[in-house]
Amino acid sequence: MESVKAASTTECLPEEQQGLRRGLKPRHLQLIALGGIIGSCYFLGSGYVIDSAGPGAWLAYALGGAIIFMVMACLGELAVAIPVSGSFVSYAHDLISPTWACGVGWSYWSTWVTYVPSEMIAAGIIMHNFFPGIEPVYWAILFGLVLTFINLAYVGTFGELEFWLALIKIIAIIAFCVFAVLIFLGVIGEQGFLGATYLTGQGGMFPKGIPAVLLTMVIILVNFQGSELIGLAAGESQHPEKSIPVAIRNVTWRIIALYVIPLFLLVTIFPWEKAGLEESVFAAALNAYGLNWAGSLFSVVVLTAALSCANSGIYGTARALYGLSRAGLAPKWLGKVNKKGAPKNAILMTIIPCWIGIIAYTLDTSETLYTYLLALSGFTGVMAWVSICWSQLAFRRKLEKQGYDISRLKYKTPLFPYLTHFAIWSQLACVAVMAFNPDLRTSLYVGIPMLLLPMAWYRIWGRKMQSKMAPVNMFTELFGHTVKQ
Repeated sequence: MESVKAASTTECLPEEQQGLRRGLKPRHLQLIALGGIIGSCYFLGSGYVIDSAGPGAWLAYALGGAIIFMVMACLGELAVAIPVSGSFVSYAHDLISPTWACGVGWSYWSTWVTYVPSEMIAAGIIMHNFFPGIEPVYWAILFGLVLTFINLAYVGTFGELEFWLALIKIIAIIAFCVFAVLIFLGVIGEQGFLGATYLTGQGGMFPKGIPAVLLTMVIILVNFQGSELIGLAAGESQHPEKSIPVAIRNVTWRIIALYVIPLFLLVTIFPWEKAGLEESVFAAALNAYGLNWAGSLFSVVVLTAALSCANSGIYGTARALYGLSRAGLAPKWLGKVNKKGAPKNAILMTIIPCWIGIIAYTLDTSETLYTYLLALSGFTGVMAWVSICWSQLAFRRKLEKQGYDISRLKYKTPLFPYLTHFAIWSQLACVAVMAFNPDLRTSLYVGIPMLLLPMAWYRIWGRKMQSKMAPVNMFTELFGHTVKQ
């Protein structure tokens, strides 16, 4: 274990002294996580999952939801005990090692600045359909400027915007569920009661075999990415010891309501072999039963989802970069904030590559590239989640080793250590099966170097550049109890 440095954000100074302001209300915190989770890849990428796995895709989403619950439980214990912005980077730095924190933090940043432009381009394409005379790239640049302004403003402005954007998506998904039930029962359309017609009648629940379901797990986990934003936002939330546990519980149940149930209803009313990336599979399902207005409605919903996901992505990625800077794993100037309490340099460092990516994406809008980016995002996202669980495991082990009374923790991961271990190894298994999926395998060739190269940089040069300050024991600061490193 490498010694904890004072540069770490977990040195327990109030965030007001560090420059960040606690402007996020509990309702903001809950919807921020949902905003990052429900992106355009949910409405578009689900088509790829269903086409690859068949009707059994809904079970894969159920497994993904279970993994998210485990990760959120681990994050909850850490975020309540140590509520700092850039949290999972800071936790990895102090509880695992600065080397690992450097790798997982920079790979997380790299993936999001690659993925966010795809959301902006998706929004631009949708606007191009409404206004054919304006090219998608110009809409994408406009959205990029707006999101830059929002993220540089007071954090409460970001929270309020994300609240309403996420609310629109949630209402749309609930509306789909209502229509899907009516279609299934035969109230809408002339097909009558569907029963198991599409669920088991088109090659069965697993027409391509159970392994095909497992091969899509990484893409499914991409759909859940953004849940870690609860931890990244912890340092800017009001009363984190109360709001974070509530947000984690609510997000976990809402994932079931907004992912598992809608996907189950979808595969009961729509042939799995007709799903794909060409259009939103939700819109295609409703259009198949004469609800032709669904295409336009879901275009607006996908637009909202794209902007919301990009907005949350910029927010979370900038905070992760801020955390890297505070931990001495990135240049100091990235840890500065403006008068409104926003980490302006980290935000600009995040948004500028996004603008470059917007231009690059206009050269290739193929489905292959989109799938590749989803898989790449899945790999680095899983690494961030594994890091969260690993940090919680190390955190608890250190307290137990020193005889600390665990009951004093305000929020504890249930079924420790079994839940934590299962979360870690199930996610690593999902990454491992990527090697057996020809559509996703190549993403490992970029994803693994994105993780290892920053780690190598830190081992060779980073440690020499890291700020030389007196070490601090964060456990003493938090609990008044010294834990030897």
